[in-house]
Amino acid sequence: MRKAIAAGIVLMLVAGCSKLTAENYDKIALGMDKVDVEAILGQADRCDDTLGTQTCVWGDDNIQIKVAFAGDKAMLYSSKGLEAN
Repeated sequence: MRKAIAAGIVLMLVAGCSKLTAENYDKIALGMDKVDVEAILGQADRCDDTLGTQTCVWGDDNIQIKVAFAGDKAMLYSSKGLEAN
């Protein structure tokens, strides 16, 4: 029983620490520096460079925030699977 309770507490703490929230998504703005986006979301899970732009993804195929940068400035951003607060 104690192990189940401890596992539940750990799961809640890990879920509560995620930076992939609607609240953090709402903090992103066009023209924001990449460094400022990373201050909100942490290090991206992956980034791809194409023709002078960089598209970075935080999360996975189910829950994610995607930001496209040109000259280290956010030019497009989108989300998928975020729960509204």
